[in-house]
Amino acid sequence: MISVQTPDWVKDAVFYQIFPDRFAYSETLRASKPSHLEAWDAPVTAYGYKGGDLLGVAEHLDHIQGLGATAVYFCPIFQATANHRYHTHDYYVVDPLLGGNAAFRKLLDEAHRRGMRVVLDGVFNHVSRGFFYFNDILENERSSPYLDWFSVQSFPLNAYDESRPPGYAAWWGLRQLPRLNTANAGVREYIMKIAEYWLRQGIDGWRLDVPQEITAPGFWEEFRTRVKAINREAYLVGEIWNEATAFLQGDRFDGVMNYLFTAATLGFAAGDRIVPAMVEGRGYNPLEPMPGGAYADRLNWLLGLYPWEIQLTQLNLLDSHDTARAISICGGDAASVHLATLLMMTFPGAPCIFAGDEIGQAGGLPDYDTRRAFPWDRPETWHQDVLAYHREMVALRRAHRPLRRGTFQSLCATDDTIVFERRFSGEVLIVAANRAGTAQRVEVPVNDLYLSASSVEVVYPRPGFVPWGQFEGGSSAGRIVGGKLALNLAPRSGVVLRAA
Repeated sequence: MISVQTPDWVKDAVFYQIFPDRFAYSETLRASKPSHLEAWDAPVTAYGYKGGDLLGVAEHLDHIQGLGATAVYFCPIFQATANHRYHTHDYYVVDPLLGGNAAFRKLLDEAHRRGMRVVLDGVFNHVSRGFFYFNDILENERSSPYLDWFSVQSFPLNAYDESRPPGYAAWWGLRQLPRLNTANAGVREYIMKIAEYWLRQGIDGWRLDVPQEITAPGFWEEFRTRVKAINREAYLVGEIWNEATAFLQGDRFDGVMNYLFTAATLGFAAGDRIVPAMVEGRGYNPLEPMPGGAYADRLNWLLGLYPWEIQLTQLNLLDSHDTARAISICGGDAASVHLATLLMMTFPGAPCIFAGDEIGQAGGLPDYDTRRAFPWDRPETWHQDVLAYHREMVALRRAHRPLRRGTFQSLCATDDTIVFERRFSGEVLIVAANRAGTAQRVEVPVNDLYLSASSVEVVYPRPGFVPWGQFEGGSSAGRIVGGKLALNLAPRSGVVLRAA
């Protein structure tokens, strides 16, 4: 049996996801950029560039750190021919629009100076038509030495003529995304060296794009071995929307983007408020209303899929650059997102906030709408209550080790409520959530550890901070009687309790 080891720092981390073109730009680099950029405040388009850069990110690290985030996950930053940069042109060059390699060096050094980690997006399944090795085939056809780096089917290649088949394997048939032949030894070694190069530059891990589409035997096992040889604590997280058992046994990844958790949690918190048009065509399978009992069952099923060390380093999220924003999925209902955020912050695994969620930024489908520019110059559009509760809940997670490292146990659930326990080294927290529009009374069975306590105290929301709803009873709850804890949960509210 493989010994499962995952990066220790990830268990305590809170991630902040950044889509670089839309997060921030630095005035230092503004003069050196091309003039044909979209206005920062203009509506986003599928192909337009806003001109965000990495020095702009560095200049806003105070905001990210003030939120409580300890790690940044970047969508691709390498030179590419798309604003999302999943069309890689050169893996060794940070896109000049982002400030190039020098800007990344400054950002990485400043993040590390602050004790923050940086994870990059590795897109190794496909490249752009401008990728040198593919371009050589376009120029030399059958004479190209790199012919077997791709799956060429016929000549001439039709890289731009939409009226004819492309003549080569492309991701989802998109001719602008030629698929690499990762079974080829040269391609394989090329990718391994890219991963090693950026680790030696100091990055703290890789998020791997569509990794299930790279099926060459032993590829991901070798990738892990070579990455961990450079940095044993490097984080490897895959973009897999479904069950990922084959990838999470300790020999490939440390975690995946936990969209199974996303779907269940939004399904419970939002219920019939979910807007079907905001989830169509995504990988939620599907995202639909889920009562509390089914939600508890789903969480228990999820936690039974993978080794516990893996569960603690799953990347939990409510949305991303590939989905509608949670607030838009929930039909603009802030309480649904509040509850879902509380559940994310108290569930095993590392929570991830998509930049803009902390100020209540909306965005629907198509997915470029969810990638709106961050409104630094329009703070009046920020939802300050949303920012406040994000800061509070991140602080809660960081203050209590059971929420980061503790075991998980469901205690009870009804159609509209769920109650569960997180336990670590003698400290036990109880998380309770009520999605109903009316107050709910639940009686929670407790175990022997609680029988020595006469009551429980509320640790969230703290006195004086009630972002939504209110826990009846103020700063403390009722006494434990007969092996049960009676909770009176206000409408659309959630609390975190600790034995006192």
